[in-house]
Amino acid sequence: MRSQIAAALCAAALGVIAVSSLAIAQQKTAKSCVEERQTGKAAKRANGNARCGASADRAAGDRPVYSTIKDLMESIIDPSADALWGAAGTVIDKQGAQDLSPKTPEQWLDVRRAAVRIVEGANLLMMPGREAAPAGARSEAPGVELEPPEISALIKKKRKSFDAFARALQALGVEALRASDAKDVPLLDDIGARMEGVCESCHQTFWYPLDQQASTRN
Repeated sequence: MRSQIAAALCAAALGVIAVSSLAIAQQKTAKSCVEERQTGKAAKRANGNARCGASADRAAGDRPVYSTIKDLMESIIDPSADALWGAAGTVIDKQGAQDLSPKTPEQWLDVRRAAVRIVEGANLLMMPGREAAPAGARSEAPGVELEPPEISALIKKKRKSFDAFARALQALGVEALRASDAKDVPLLDDIGARMEGVCESCHQTFWYPLDQQASTRN
């Protein structure tokens, strides 16, 4: 009888040990699975980030350029700058003094849209690989203005300087955006004056350097 009881106790003990071992093994397995999943997710995130980074790099370098700086100036920058310049100040005509400041929500919205175009147009100006003018274009002021290929070469040579002018224009666009939201006419007038200075300095540096050199000699 005692032998049977002892055998039963031993079997029970072995059963407890087996269950405990199984539980520990299951815990280890579960923990391992969690760690593996976490490691796998981390690896996937790393790979995904690497792919995103590579895609961003490719996108930055592989964006096709269809238009020239001349196209951007005539289609986006100049009309938008004219809208900002025309949103402040006074003109005198046959009817007398005319206040140019926006009066309606629609007019202020036009000013805001012009500011947005200036901001994003500056980004387009800074895209590499953009020529100064379409192929075959000629200077409208030979002897004063450089020929388009010469302008393109000068921009490539002084890329940092050209981009600095574009960023200055962009900063003024951001200011104009805020001024339009605040309906601040005096600030728009000040921005317009500073914008004219940035544009003229850029043109003197890259479009009319011969004129600037002649002035220096005189």
